[in-house]
Amino acid sequence: MRRRITGFLGDDSGAVTIDWVMLTAAMVGVGVMMVAFVGDATSNLSSTTGDYISAIPVGFTSN
Repeated sequence: MRRRITGFLGDDSGAVTIDWVMLTAAMVGVGVMMVAFVGDATSNLSSTTGDYISAIPVGFTSN
């Protein structure tokens, strides 16, 4: 019994899996935060650009 417990405590074969899960979760979290920050700026910029373009007269005017 003691050998089994010592073997179980010394086994680290699942540690790599947990490392990859934590790294992947961190990268997903960073990605979500970047989308949140960039999304607001992009929305404001596209709205401003749309307002500017809609104010430009298009076509011919008769004299």
